[in-house]
Amino acid sequence: QVQLVESGGGLVQAGGSLRLSCAASGDTFSNYDVGWFRQAPGKEREFVATLAWNAGMTYYADSVKGRFTISRDNAKNTVYLQMNSLKPEDTAVYYCAVDHLLLLRRRVTDSGSWGQGTQVTVSS
Repeated sequence: QVQLVESGGGLVQAGGSLRLSCAASGDTFSNYDVGWFRQAPGKEREFVATLAWNAGMTYYADSVKGRFTISRDNAKNTVYLQMNSLKPEDTAVYYCAVDHLLLLRRRVTDSGSWGQGTQVTVSS
């Protein structure tokens, strides 16, 4: 299993930017696809972005396409989410995750791992 710790959340004005980081430890990080999900108050957790284990293919939710960029540094066991042009509706707790076939499934199975989450708040 992989242990994940997110950082980089905070309060930002609409139109601003934030970069989230997720540090991994434990199992071989480079073997897994990585992803970001988010959960707003009163809503279900939703998929945001995913990146293949070899840093090849990516997939984004329509709501963030063109504004968010997912990347990874396997040498540092870290995955990033660069968020630009933030909107109040992006306010949520953001979670990173790893799993096999995450790029294909866009959901995390019992064999995957979650971080503890980091709060992002976008003010209007």
